[in-house]
Order: sequence, then C-alpha cells, then structure tokens
Amino acid sequence: MLRSVFGKTLWDGRRAIIGWIIGITAVGCLYAAFFSIVNTPEMAGAIKAYPEGLLDAIGFTDISSAAGYVGSTTFGLLGPALVLVFAAALGGAAIAGEEEAGRLDLTLAHPVTRWGVVLQRFAALIVAMVTAGLVLALALIAMSGPAQLDDLEPANILAASAQLALLGVFFGALALALGAATGRRNLANATVAIVGVAGFLANNLAASVSGLEWIQALSPFYYQAGGAPLRDGLQVADCAVLTVASLVLVALGGVVFDRRDVAV
Repeated sequence: MLRSVFGKTLWDGRRAIIGWIIGITAVGCLYAAFFSIVNTPEMAGAIKAYPEGLLDAIGFTDISSAAGYVGSTTFGLLGPALVLVFAAALGGAAIAGEEEAGRLDLTLAHPVTRWGVVLQRFAALIVAMVTAGLVLALALIAMSGPAQLDDLEPANILAASAQLALLGVFFGALALALGAATGRRNLANATVAIVGVAGFLANNLAASVSGLEWIQALSPFYYQAGGAPLRDGLQVADCAVLTVASLVLVALGGVVFDRRDVAV
C-alpha cells in the first residue's frame, strides 16, 4: 500500500540515486586530485597557449590556485554537467516517466492529490540533490590535505557544494514541471539539455562580449558559481534566485498538471 509518495520515490529510485551520488563524487574528487599535477609552471605555460576564447568557453580561466582549479573542474564543468543529467533523469521520471509507463493512474488512485504527488516528488528530488552535494563536500574536505587543497576552507567547500545542489534542484524542477505539464519525458529532458548548454555558454562567454554582459544574469550557472563560493563563501542572494526559480517552475507545472487529462 502506498503510504508516502515521497518515501516510495526515494525507495524505488535508491539504486540510481546512490549510483549517481557515487559517480558525481568520484569524478569530482578525481579531478580535484589532479591539482598537484596541474599546479606546475610547465602546465601553466601550456594552458596559456590555448586560445583565450576556448578557455572562457570551458571555464578554465584560472587553474593556478586550488579554488580556481577546483572551481573550474569539479564545480565549473564536470560537476554541473553530471548534476544536470542526474536532475533531469529524476525530474523527468517524477511525473512524465510514471505517466508514460502507465503507473501514474495507480498512484492517483490512492488518497493523494495531484498537487501532493508533484510536491512530494519534488521533495524527493531535493533530498537526492542535497545528499549528492553533501557527500561530494565531505569527500573533498577529507582529501584536501593529500591533494594539496589546504587553502580551500571547509566552509567554502560546503558552500560551493550547496550551490551545486541548488543548480541540480533548478534543473530537476524544470524537468519535473515540463513533464507534469506535457506528460512527455523526452521533451522535458531535451529541454533541460538545451537550457543547460545555452546557460553554460551564456555564463562563460557573455562577459567577454561587449554589450552582452547582461545575458549572464539569465543563466542558472551564473547563480551557481558566479559569486565564487569556493573563495567567498555561500552567496545567499544567488541561492535565493535558484530557490525561487525552482519553486516557480514547480508551481507552474503543478497548475497545468492539476487541470489536464492524464494518459492511461
């Protein structure tokens, strides 16, 4: 018997969630561990030989310091990419995946409203993203000594991980909202991918193009790492933007889902 949509969502997806968390943590820590190898005059010279536009595009503008290197790799490119895919998978499956599999009508047959399903699935997504961010932060803190990342403050690592988790919540909310509104998982995931790529390029390239600096403010990546949480700590205003945007997306998706017919 279905007692809690929230608990059942986490339980049914436990293997995938644990697998993604392990993968994100492993990749993030693996690249962070390379800092002692990268932090050499020879590597610095090699990096400078690359076109500036290319370095801007991939976010490798500063890899000479621990904060710059880890911010560019774990929290600037690889981490966000993996978190985006993880969030899209969870968000797209939350409503649209269940509907396409023919299981959503069984869930709605229990004493739970459509809004209840949306909110509890969103809550499960938040727990998954926060757990991923926390595990990554603890792993980075534990390896900071051996990896020569001593100048990274544990509080700042936690801050950067929290903002990475919020980025995942945003993209998960986008996938969940689109899936709830349309019932089409592939559409939701494709839209997240397009928004993700466009947002990443907008954040990394807009600042270098005269007159287009304002485009950065439209990118969710700007609010995830633009305030340099690895150096300056938690950026409360940026966190608020991602949080409000996520809630608005879920609310819009919930409104449409509550009114439309569900495919059975």
